[in-house]
Amino acid sequence: MPSRLPVTRRFHVDSLLMVACLGLLAIGYVMVVSSSIHIGKNQLANIWNYPFKQFAHLMLGMASAYLIAKIPMQQWEKWGIKLFFFGVILLVIVLIPGVGVTVNGSTRWLNLGISIQVSELVKFFSVVYMAGYVTRRADSLRTSIVGLLKPLALLGVAGVLLLLEPDFGSTVVIIATAMALMFLAGARLVHFGILFSVVAAAGIALVIVSPYRLERVVGFLDPWTHFKTSGYQLGNALISFGMGKVLGVGLGNGVQKLFYLPEAHTDFLLSVVAEELGLVGVLTVMALFSLFIWRAFKIAEAAERIGQFYASYVAYGLGIWFGLQALINIGVNMGVLPTKGLTLPLMSYGGGSMIIMCCAVGLLCRVYDEAVEIKANTIPEPRVRVKAKHE
Repeated sequence: MPSRLPVTRRFHVDSLLMVACLGLLAIGYVMVVSSSIHIGKNQLANIWNYPFKQFAHLMLGMASAYLIAKIPMQQWEKWGIKLFFFGVILLVIVLIPGVGVTVNGSTRWLNLGISIQVSELVKFFSVVYMAGYVTRRADSLRTSIVGLLKPLALLGVAGVLLLLEPDFGSTVVIIATAMALMFLAGARLVHFGILFSVVAAAGIALVIVSPYRLERVVGFLDPWTHFKTSGYQLGNALISFGMGKVLGVGLGNGVQKLFYLPEAHTDFLLSVVAEELGLVGVLTVMALFSLFIWRAFKIAEAAERIGQFYASYVAYGLGIWFGLQALINIGVNMGVLPTKGLTLPLMSYGGGSMIIMCCAVGLLCRVYDEAVEIKANTIPEPRVRVKAKHE
């Protein structure tokens, strides 16, 4: 069906997606302020240090999302492989001694005026690249296991570099998102099952052979026995959930963030939400993430329905990425999964993470805009009436 996009037109926005995003950003900012004021006071003698920086991150993120949303999907499809290789180069650079920034034993950041976590960029680039691959190689994915192995070989290079940082959580998110996209593109179930089993076995092996990962799993299985060592973070996170009960102890009144819970404003922000806003606050956050993922999938479905397959896979990939990362972070905070260094999307403190997440939202908005505009401007093919045999 022929279609055209006007040069000058209004930008279409999914209102429910915006509700989810703005809700998560607002709650996240309030909770970052609540969980970081005491850190600024004690470490920097400035209670507004983290709130001010996070506000700047939000502004930069929204500006970046606006710019990203202006770029046509055709351009993203052309850039896919180049962006992915650029991400791999950044992963190499961050491992160069003296260049990458090390925090808590992990070298994951580049200081470019603002601290950028390279793994977040690679997640974004991986979705852009994989959407292009499954669009171009759909026939190969459906007929041969080789079609599944080719992109995973490239992603495996990025995974190895991430493991050297080390960043096991991001590796899991990238590989899982890529495999989910290949499954949606029509990979045969038997091939997918074999590959999934191999990847799962490799993940288990990485946990067993790595002392610090194994220690985290042991702490996860019995945090109270190992409360003073590997179970310390999880134990205090669970205490936060228990203290919050249904309605919480009140905004700003949490105790765990003051003395006991490490990384309260980053990886364990949900535990602060649980303590101060209670079960109601946690369910609200989960509902907003559910709304976001639902809208991402509906946008992908709308793009697929009008034949915009690349844009559709981008939307699916972004929804899967956000869903997986949120699920892992929530699972870690609730003691359902072992501790991983993954932020809560659109909520946790961090400049690089916030900007990249906002960029992903901007790209999702672009998919929706083009889907609506192309559908509205599609010129239907003329219908030719075929005479029935009895006429």
